Amino acid sequence: MDDPKYLSGFGNEFETEAERGALPIGQFNPQKVNYGLYAEQLSTTAFTAPRDHSRRTWFYRIRPSAAQGDYRAIDQGLVRSGPISEVAAPPNLYRWDPVPVPDQPTDFIDGLITYAANGKAGVEGVAIHIYAANKTMDGRFFYNADGEFLFVPQQGRLIIHTECGTLHLDPGEIIVIPRGLKYRVELPDGSARGYIAENYGAPLILPDRGPVGANGFANDRDFMVPVAAYEDNDGDFELICKFDGGMFACDMDHSPLDVVAWIGTSYPYKYELSRFNAMNTVSYDHPDPSIFTVLTSQTQTAGTANLDFVIFPPRWMVAENTFRPPWYHRNIMSEFMGLIEGIYDAKEHGFVPGGASLHNCMSPHGPEASVFEQASNAELVPQRYKDTLAFMFESRFVFHPTKYALESSTRQRDYYKCYGGLKNHFRDRQ
Repeated sequence: MDDPKYLSGFGNEFETEAERGALPIGQFNPQKVNYGLYAEQLSTTAFTAPRDHSRRTWFYRIRPSAAQGDYRAIDQGLVRSGPISEVAAPPNLYRWDPVPVPDQPTDFIDGLITYAANGKAGVEGVAIHIYAANKTMDGRFFYNADGEFLFVPQQGRLIIHTECGTLHLDPGEIIVIPRGLKYRVELPDGSARGYIAENYGAPLILPDRGPVGANGFANDRDFMVPVAAYEDNDGDFELICKFDGGMFACDMDHSPLDVVAWIGTSYPYKYELSRFNAMNTVSYDHPDPSIFTVLTSQTQTAGTANLDFVIFPPRWMVAENTFRPPWYHRNIMSEFMGLIEGIYDAKEHGFVPGGASLHNCMSPHGPEASVFEQASNAELVPQRYKDTLAFMFESRFVFHPTKYALESSTRQRDYYKCYGGLKNHFRDRQ
C-alpha cells in the first residue's frame, strides 16, 4: 500500500475529495449531491457549542449510515467502562508487566483489555485499555459512541482505515479517533500491542502555552489529517459499536467506509511524538510534568484536566545543584504511565516497554531507592536522556482498576518494595 498523503494542521476545518466535484460548493446539503452521493453530518459536540469548540463534519457518501441492520448485544470480553464497580480497589501503587501478544487469532476489537476507568461512559472521565492483537480486522468495523480513542502504539505498526481516509501509525506516533467515527485496524507486521485512552469528556485539544509564548510543546502544523479515500464494496460485513459501556453488533451489506468527500472539524489525526519541543529546565529543580503535555481534555474547573496526555521524550537535563529525576510527590491528579521504549529515569528496574503503572490521587510515589542514591551522588554535568519514551494518562478523577488488572498474572504484587531500600540518612548526620 502506498503511503497516504496528508493535510497538515490541528483544530481547523478541512475539505478533501477522492473524486473531483464530489464536494458541494457554497451549500453543505444541496437538493442533489454530485455522483448521487448522500449528505450526512457527524456532530461530536453539541450543536450550539461555541464556534471555536464546535466539532462537526459533513460526509458525502455512497450510502448513509442509516443503511444498516438491527444491533444485538455481543460478549464484551475484557472491555469495561466507567464507573468500575466489579471489585474494590485500595489506594495501592500498581505496576504491570506487558500483556503477551495472543497465540490464537485475535483482532483489535477482541484484543482490547480494560485496565482502569473513572467517571461515567459517554459523559466525563477516562478508560484505559491495552490492545494486543495478531490479526487484521477482516469484514469487521468499529465505532465508539462513548468517547474518542487516543492510540499509543508500543509494538507493531497499525494501518487505520477510517471514514475520512487512511492513517499509517508507527510506535512513537499517536492517533486520535473521534467519537462515533467508523474504522477498521490492519496489522502490517502481523501483530501489535499498545495503549489506549478512551476520553469520555471534552474533545482533546492542544494546551495553552502561557508564559512559554508562541512556540514550544506540540505545534499545530505537525498534526496530520487523512485525505478522502472510499471503499465501494458489497458483501457481508459486521459493524461493532461500543455504546453506554456495552458492546453491540449489526450486519451490513456494504462497507461503511464509503465516504467520497468530506469537510469539517471532526476528523482523525496523528502526531509524531519526536516533533514535540520539550521545554526543560536549564537552571535548577525538576519542573512539573505539565510542561510535557501534548494534548488535554479540560473540565469546567480551569486548569484541571479530565485527561492530560503527557510524554517524557529524549531530552537534555541541564541543571545546577539539583536532584534531577522526579522528586517524591503526592498529587490530586491520578497518573497511569506506560513505556514505549527504553528506560524511564525514575524507574530503572521492573518498568519495561509495554508495561504500565498506576499511582492514584494522593498515593505517594517517586524514584526507586537505587535511583535516589545514584541521583543524589551523580556528577552534575549536562546529561541527555536518549533512547527513551514514556508517557502518562493523567486525570483529575481516581482511576479504578478492573478485576482483570487486579488479578492479572502480569501484576507486580511486590512493586511497593522498590521503596524498601530508602535509608534513614537523618540519623547518620554529623
